[in-house]
Amino acid sequence: MAEIIQRDGAWAFDGSTVRITPGLHRSVPLFRQTYGEVAVPLEAVSGIVFEPERKRGRLRLRLREGADPLLQATGGRLPDPADPYRLTVDTDRAGIAEYVAEEIRRALLLDRIPKDPTKAYLLPGPPVPVSVRSSDGTVSFDGTQVRIDWADTSDRVKRATGPRIIHVGDLVQVEWLPNSGYADGFLRFVTRETVFAELPPEKDPYALDLWGNARRDLLTALVATAVTARLPHPSARAALGPGDPPHDSPHGPRPARTVPPQADQHDVLLRRLRELGQLHRDGVLTDEEFATTKAVVLRQF
Repeated sequence: MAEIIQRDGAWAFDGSTVRITPGLHRSVPLFRQTYGEVAVPLEAVSGIVFEPERKRGRLRLRLREGADPLLQATGGRLPDPADPYRLTVDTDRAGIAEYVAEEIRRALLLDRIPKDPTKAYLLPGPPVPVSVRSSDGTVSFDGTQVRIDWADTSDRVKRATGPRIIHVGDLVQVEWLPNSGYADGFLRFVTRETVFAELPPEKDPYALDLWGNARRDLLTALVATAVTARLPHPSARAALGPGDPPHDSPHGPRPARTVPPQADQHDVLLRRLRELGQLHRDGVLTDEEFATTKAVVLRQF
C-alpha cells in the first residue's frame, strides 16, 4: 500500500485503485468536500506527476479521456483547488509523494494500461438524487429527470414559466461554465428542441445563470456530472451519424448528440417565436425584452 496523508487530503494506492479522500480542513474547497471520496480504477489512469515547488509541491493524477464523467462535464474548467485529482504536498513529504507516484507508474507499466480514450465511463460520478441551490435557483436530478425551481432573484421570464422539468431521454448534452467571481457562469441543459437556442443564460429557461457565491455555485458541477454520466458516452455519440438511432443503455433509450434536420430546426424556432409572442401578449415580456429575444431567434433562420 502506497499512501500519503496531507491537510489537503489523502491518496492511497493498493495496486488496483487510487483512493482519493478530501481533507476536512477549512482550506479544502466545499466542492471537493461535497464530492467526497473518489475511487479511481487503475485502468482509468493515464499518468501521474509530482510537481515540486519551493514551499509546497503538487501530485496530479491524469485520467484517460472519456474515463470520468466529472472531467467530461466540466471540460477542464474546475479551478485547481477544487480539482479532486490534485493534492497539495508539504515540502517535508515530497519523498513520500514521489514514492506514491512511482508505485502508480510502475503498476501502469506492469498492467500495460493504454493511454488512448476509453469507450465507456470507468467512474460512476456522484450518486443520485442530488440537489444544489445556486444563485439562480435550485436544480435537482433523481436519475431520470432534471428539475429547476427558480429563485426570487431569477429573471421574471423564467419565473413566469414556472418550474422546469427535463427528462434525461430528451437531453442532448449538458454545458457548464463556473462562476469565477469575476465573470458569470452557467449550467445549461441542451435538448433536441433547444439545440439551436442562443438565449443568454439569464433568460434561457433551460439554463441556470451562475452569478452569486462562486464557492456554492461550483456545486452545480455535481448535477452536471450526474446527468452527464447518464447520457451516451462521447465515443458512442461520435460513432453515430445524423440518421442513426441512439444506443440503448441500462437507463433506457438515450439521445445521440446529433444536429436535427433543417426542417426540424425551423419547427423548433417557429414554436419558440410563438411562445415568445404569447409571453409578450400576457404581459410577461416587455416590448424591449420581446424585441431582443425575438431578434436572437430570427438570426437563427
